[in-house]
Parts: sequence; structure tokens; C-alpha cells
Amino acid sequence: MADNDKNPSETETILMALDQISQTIDVMTSVVGRLRNYLQQQEAAATDQQKELQAEMHSDRILH
Repeated sequence: MADNDKNPSETETILMALDQISQTIDVMTSVVGRLRNYLQQQEAAATDQQKELQAEMHSDRILH
């Protein structure tokens, strides 16, 4: 009879642990997505800045 009392409790504990794991995965997925977006924005900004610098360098040249 002790086994019957123990099984629902173990099942409940396992289900709670799985729920916590699922929530953790959701949070980590969100963080990874935000980091990915941040890096893409930084890369785009760096590319734009590099293009602007190249354009300035070309406009400073004097042709004879």
C-alpha cells in the first residue's frame, strides 16, 4: 500500500519538474531570440557605418 501512496506523489513531482523545464526552455528561447536580434542590429549598424566611411573617403579624393 505504501507503493500506491508513493506513485501519485512521484508522478506529481515529475510533472512539476517537466513544467519547470518547459518554462526554462521558453525563457531561454526568448533570451536567445533577443540576443540574435541584438547582434543582427549591431552587424547592420556596423555595415552601415563602414559604408558611410567608405563613401566619405571616396568623396575626399581630388581628381586631376
